[in-house]
Amino acid sequence: MFGYLVFVGLYFWLGNRTNYLVLLLISNVLSITNAYIGYKLLVFKTRGNYFREYLRFYMVYGAAILINFLLLPIAVEVLKITPPVAQGILMWLTVVVSYIGHKYFSFGGNNR
Repeated sequence: MFGYLVFVGLYFWLGNRTNYLVLLLISNVLSITNAYIGYKLLVFKTRGNYFREYLRFYMVYGAAILINFLLLPIAVEVLKITPPVAQGILMWLTVVVSYIGHKYFSFGGNNR
């Protein structure tokens, strides 16, 4: 939700002079560290392995970002959905993909 709110905020602030995909990239970069801390401390409650988990976390979000970068232009350009609404819809898909990836890869296995 944090990343979505950052995207919408950036879109309404800079959307008339910055491409929505650039704003998507910026919002993802800003929200990944915030998400890592929340997942590490509140969701999976793992200890240690900060650097290793952080790198894995970025890899999982990299996959989610790729899905988002592929589907957002289709939703906006082809389906004619506004970027904030399209991103809101796609957010649910990326949440599921990233949660599964984090559960079994970033914080899973021997990390607990």
